[in-house]
Amino acid sequence: MLEAYTLYSGSSGNCILVKSKESAILFDAGKSARAIQTALASVNLDISKINAIFVTHEHGDHTGGLEMISKKHRIPVHITAPSYANYVRAGTFLSQVSVVHDVIYGVNIGDLKIKSFPIPHDAAQNVGYIIEAENGDKMGIATDMGFVTEEIVNNLTGCGTVIVESNHDIKMVRSGPYPAFLKERILSKHGHLSNEECAGLCVHLAKNGTRAITLAHLSRENNTPILAFSTTKDALYKAGLEEVCLRVASPESVVCATLQGE
Repeated sequence: MLEAYTLYSGSSGNCILVKSKESAILFDAGKSARAIQTALASVNLDISKINAIFVTHEHGDHTGGLEMISKKHRIPVHITAPSYANYVRAGTFLSQVSVVHDVIYGVNIGDLKIKSFPIPHDAAQNVGYIIEAENGDKMGIATDMGFVTEEIVNNLTGCGTVIVESNHDIKMVRSGPYPAFLKERILSKHGHLSNEECAGLCVHLAKNGTRAITLAHLSRENNTPILAFSTTKDALYKAGLEEVCLRVASPESVVCATLQGE
Protein backbone atom coordinates (compact mmCIF):
# COMPACT_ATOMS: atom_id res chain seq x y z
CA MET A 1 0.00 0.00 0.00
CA LEU A 2 1.23 3.45 -0.88
CA GLU A 3 1.42 6.30 1.60
CA ALA A 4 2.07 9.85 0.38
CA TYR A 5 2.62 13.12 2.19
CA THR A 6 3.24 16.65 1.02
CA LEU A 7 5.99 17.74 3.41
CA TYR A 8 6.13 21.27 1.95
CA SER A 9 4.30 22.81 -0.99
CA GLY A 10 4.49 26.23 -2.62
CA SER A 11 6.93 28.84 -3.86
CA SER A 12 8.85 28.69 -0.55
CA GLY A 13 9.78 25.07 -1.15
CA ASN A 14 8.41 21.71 -2.29
CA CYS A 15 8.97 18.17 -1.09
CA ILE A 16 6.76 15.07 -1.31
CA LEU A 17 7.27 11.75 0.46
CA VAL A 18 5.98 8.49 -0.98
CA LYS A 19 6.54 5.25 0.90
CA SER A 20 5.53 1.62 0.81
CA LYS A 21 6.23 -1.39 2.99
CA GLU A 22 9.82 -1.63 1.73
CA SER A 23 10.74 1.73 0.19
CA ALA A 24 10.67 5.48 0.83
CA ILE A 25 11.36 8.13 -1.80
CA LEU A 26 11.22 11.91 -2.03
CA PHE A 27 10.04 14.01 -4.93
CA ASP A 28 11.97 17.29 -4.92
CA ALA A 29 13.88 18.79 -2.01
CA GLY A 30 13.18 22.49 -2.13
CA LYS A 31 13.66 23.12 1.59
CA SER A 32 16.78 22.84 3.74
CA ALA A 33 18.07 19.43 4.78
CA ARG A 34 17.17 20.24 8.38
CA ALA A 35 13.60 21.25 7.48
CA ILE A 36 13.09 18.07 5.48
CA GLN A 37 14.48 15.97 8.34
CA THR A 38 12.04 17.66 10.73
CA ALA A 39 9.08 16.99 8.44
CA LEU A 40 10.10 13.36 7.99
CA ALA A 41 10.36 12.93 11.75
CA SER A 42 6.72 14.02 12.06
CA VAL A 43 5.74 10.86 10.12
CA ASN A 44 8.24 8.72 12.06
CA LEU A 45 10.79 8.42 9.30
CA ASP A 46 14.49 9.29 9.33
CA ILE A 47 16.16 10.71 6.24
CA SER A 48 18.61 7.78 6.34
CA LYS A 49 15.69 5.56 5.28
CA ILE A 50 15.12 7.49 2.03
CA ASN A 51 16.12 5.30 -0.91
CA ALA A 52 16.11 7.95 -3.64
CA ILE A 53 15.12 11.49 -4.57
CA PHE A 54 13.37 12.31 -7.85
CA VAL A 55 13.56 15.85 -9.23
CA THR A 56 10.65 17.32 -11.18
CA HIS A 57 12.66 20.30 -12.46
CA GLU A 58 15.59 22.49 -11.56
CA HIS A 59 13.91 25.59 -10.09
CA GLY A 60 15.17 26.50 -6.62
CA ASP A 61 11.89 25.86 -4.80
CA HIS A 62 12.26 22.22 -5.88
CA THR A 63 16.03 21.76 -5.55
CA GLY A 64 17.27 24.10 -2.80
CA GLY A 65 18.13 21.36 -0.29
CA LEU A 66 19.71 18.87 -2.68
CA GLU A 67 23.35 19.87 -2.33
CA MET A 68 23.42 19.63 1.46
CA ILE A 69 21.40 16.43 1.48
CA SER A 70 23.81 14.99 -1.10
CA LYS A 71 26.77 16.00 1.05
CA LYS A 72 25.38 14.57 4.29
CA HIS A 73 23.45 11.52 3.15
CA ARG A 74 24.61 10.47 -0.34
CA ILE A 75 21.09 9.62 -1.48
CA PRO A 76 20.81 8.91 -5.24
CA VAL A 77 19.14 11.84 -7.04
CA HIS A 78 17.26 11.01 -10.24
CA ILE A 79 17.06 13.96 -12.63
CA THR A 80 16.46 14.52 -16.34
CA ALA A 81 19.37 15.43 -18.60
CA PRO A 82 18.06 18.96 -19.43
CA SER A 83 17.57 19.83 -15.75
CA TYR A 84 20.96 18.36 -14.86
CA ALA A 85 22.73 20.37 -17.57
CA ASN A 86 20.99 23.58 -16.52
CA TYR A 87 21.43 23.21 -12.77
CA VAL A 88 24.09 20.77 -11.57
CA ARG A 89 27.69 21.96 -11.52
CA ALA A 90 30.76 19.75 -11.87
CA GLY A 91 32.48 18.93 -8.60
CA THR A 92 29.42 19.42 -6.39
CA PHE A 93 28.21 16.71 -4.05
CA LEU A 94 24.98 16.66 -6.05
CA SER A 95 26.91 15.83 -9.24
CA GLN A 96 28.42 12.81 -7.48
CA VAL A 97 25.08 11.23 -6.57
CA SER A 98 23.03 12.28 -9.60
CA VAL A 99 21.50 9.62 -11.83
CA VAL A 100 20.79 11.32 -15.16
CA HIS A 101 17.92 10.17 -17.36
CA ASP A 102 16.11 10.93 -20.59
CA VAL A 103 12.99 13.07 -20.13
CA ILE A 104 10.76 9.99 -20.23
CA TYR A 105 12.20 7.21 -18.11
CA GLY A 106 11.27 4.46 -15.70
CA VAL A 107 13.12 2.91 -12.77
CA ASN A 108 12.39 0.47 -9.96
CA ILE A 109 13.20 1.43 -6.38
CA GLY A 110 12.64 -1.57 -4.12
CA ASP A 111 8.98 -2.53 -4.45
CA LEU A 112 8.06 0.68 -6.31
CA LYS A 113 7.97 1.46 -10.02
CA ILE A 114 8.48 5.11 -10.97
CA LYS A 115 8.04 6.60 -14.42
CA SER A 116 8.21 10.18 -15.65
CA PHE A 117 6.18 12.19 -18.14
CA PRO A 118 6.77 15.72 -19.51
CA ILE A 119 4.94 18.79 -18.19
CA PRO A 120 4.99 22.25 -19.84
CA HIS A 121 6.71 24.82 -17.61
CA ASP A 122 9.37 27.51 -18.01
CA ALA A 123 12.21 25.26 -16.89
CA ALA A 124 14.84 23.44 -18.92
CA GLN A 125 12.55 20.46 -18.34
CA ASN A 126 9.72 19.66 -15.99
CA VAL A 127 8.31 16.19 -15.43
CA GLY A 128 5.57 14.57 -13.43
CA TYR A 129 5.78 11.11 -11.97
CA ILE A 130 3.66 7.98 -11.70
CA ILE A 131 4.42 5.68 -8.77
CA GLU A 132 3.10 2.12 -8.67
CA ALA A 133 3.32 -0.41 -5.82
CA GLU A 134 3.45 -4.18 -6.16
CA ASN A 135 -0.20 -4.51 -5.08
CA GLY A 136 -1.29 -2.28 -7.96
CA ASP A 137 -1.76 0.95 -5.99
CA LYS A 138 -0.89 3.83 -8.30
CA MET A 139 -0.49 7.55 -7.72
CA GLY A 140 0.54 10.56 -9.77
CA ILE A 141 2.34 13.83 -9.11
CA ALA A 142 1.93 16.81 -11.45
CA THR A 143 2.72 20.40 -10.50
CA ASP A 144 4.17 23.53 -12.13
CA MET A 145 2.23 23.10 -15.35
CA GLY A 146 1.22 25.83 -17.73
CA PHE A 147 -1.70 23.83 -19.08
CA VAL A 148 -3.12 20.33 -19.05
CA THR A 149 -1.78 18.34 -21.98
CA GLU A 150 -3.16 15.09 -23.36
CA GLU A 151 -0.02 13.36 -22.10
CA ILE A 152 -0.65 14.59 -18.55
CA VAL A 153 -4.25 13.37 -18.68
CA ASN A 154 -3.25 9.98 -20.07
CA ASN A 155 -0.64 9.43 -17.38
CA LEU A 156 -2.76 10.53 -14.42
CA THR A 157 -5.92 8.72 -15.51
CA GLY A 158 -6.38 5.60 -13.43
CA CYS A 159 -4.30 6.78 -10.47
CA GLY A 160 -6.08 6.23 -7.18
CA THR A 161 -4.23 9.17 -5.62
CA VAL A 162 -3.03 12.37 -7.28
CA ILE A 163 -1.15 15.43 -6.11
CA VAL A 164 -1.90 18.17 -8.62
CA GLU A 165 -1.26 21.88 -8.94
CA SER A 166 -3.96 24.43 -8.13
CA ASN A 167 -1.73 27.48 -8.21
CA HIS A 168 -3.85 30.58 -8.70
CA ASP A 169 -7.16 32.28 -9.19
CA ILE A 170 -7.10 34.02 -12.58
CA LYS A 171 -8.97 37.11 -11.34
CA MET A 172 -6.57 37.51 -8.43
CA VAL A 173 -3.58 37.35 -10.77
CA ARG A 174 -5.03 39.94 -13.16
CA SER A 175 -6.04 42.38 -10.42
CA GLY A 176 -3.06 41.77 -8.15
CA PRO A 177 0.16 43.73 -7.56
CA TYR A 178 2.50 41.67 -9.74
CA PRO A 179 4.18 43.45 -12.69
CA ALA A 180 2.75 42.72 -16.12
CA PHE A 181 5.59 40.44 -17.21
CA LEU A 182 5.12 38.20 -14.15
CA LYS A 183 1.35 38.02 -14.61
CA GLU A 184 1.96 37.04 -18.23
CA ARG A 185 4.40 34.33 -17.14
CA ILE A 186 2.00 32.83 -14.57
CA LEU A 187 -0.93 32.76 -17.01
CA SER A 188 1.12 31.49 -19.97
CA LYS A 189 1.29 27.99 -21.44
CA HIS A 190 4.56 27.52 -19.55
CA GLY A 191 3.44 29.04 -16.25
CA HIS A 192 1.17 27.58 -13.58
CA LEU A 193 -2.24 25.92 -13.46
CA SER A 194 -5.29 27.89 -12.35
CA ASN A 195 -7.91 26.66 -9.89
CA GLU A 196 -10.45 26.37 -12.68
CA GLU A 197 -8.19 24.30 -14.92
CA CYS A 198 -7.24 22.11 -11.97
CA ALA A 199 -10.90 21.53 -11.15
CA GLY A 200 -11.62 20.36 -14.69
CA LEU A 201 -8.72 17.93 -14.56
CA CYS A 202 -9.82 16.62 -11.16
CA VAL A 203 -13.35 15.93 -12.38
CA HIS A 204 -11.99 13.87 -15.27
CA LEU A 205 -9.65 11.93 -12.99
CA ALA A 206 -12.36 11.27 -10.41
CA LYS A 207 -14.63 9.92 -13.13
CA ASN A 208 -11.85 7.46 -13.96
CA GLY A 209 -11.02 6.07 -10.54
CA THR A 210 -9.14 8.73 -8.58
CA ARG A 211 -10.33 8.74 -4.99
CA ALA A 212 -7.85 11.01 -3.21
CA ILE A 213 -6.75 14.42 -4.54
CA THR A 214 -4.37 16.88 -2.92
CA LEU A 215 -4.20 20.40 -4.35
CA ALA A 216 -0.60 21.62 -4.32
CA HIS A 217 1.71 24.53 -5.08
CA LEU A 218 -0.82 27.24 -4.16
CA SER A 219 0.33 30.81 -4.66
CA ARG A 220 0.47 32.89 -1.46
CA GLU A 221 -0.36 36.09 -3.36
CA ASN A 222 -2.83 34.86 -5.98
CA ASN A 223 -4.81 32.15 -4.21
CA THR A 224 -6.16 31.00 -0.86
CA PRO A 225 -6.61 27.45 0.44
CA ILE A 226 -10.36 28.02 0.80
CA LEU A 227 -10.69 29.29 -2.77
CA ALA A 228 -8.65 26.46 -4.28
CA PHE A 229 -10.57 23.86 -2.26
CA SER A 230 -14.01 25.28 -3.01
CA THR A 231 -13.36 25.60 -6.76
CA THR A 232 -12.49 21.92 -7.14
CA LYS A 233 -14.97 20.71 -4.52
CA ASP A 234 -17.84 22.52 -6.25
CA ALA A 235 -16.84 21.03 -9.62
CA LEU A 236 -16.70 17.53 -8.12
CA TYR A 237 -20.06 18.03 -6.42
CA LYS A 238 -21.74 19.20 -9.63
CA ALA A 239 -20.39 16.09 -11.37
CA GLY A 240 -21.80 13.83 -8.65
CA LEU A 241 -18.33 13.04 -7.29
CA GLU A 242 -18.66 14.49 -3.82
CA GLU A 243 -17.24 11.37 -2.12
CA VAL A 244 -13.74 12.02 -3.49
CA CYS A 245 -11.29 12.83 -0.67
CA LEU A 246 -10.00 16.36 -1.34
CA ARG A 247 -7.22 18.06 0.61
CA VAL A 248 -5.01 21.14 0.24
CA ALA A 249 -1.23 20.93 0.70
CA SER A 250 0.43 23.35 3.10
CA PRO A 251 3.58 25.43 2.59
CA GLU A 252 4.85 24.65 6.10
CA SER A 253 3.16 21.53 7.50
CA VAL A 254 2.78 17.89 6.52
CA VAL A 255 -0.44 16.82 4.80
CA CYS A 256 -1.33 13.19 4.10
CA ALA A 257 -2.34 12.71 0.46
CA THR A 258 -3.67 9.17 0.62
CA LEU A 259 -6.92 7.74 1.91
CA GLN A 260 -5.47 6.17 5.05
CA GLY A 261 -4.96 9.69 6.39
CA GLU A 262 -8.71 10.05 6.87
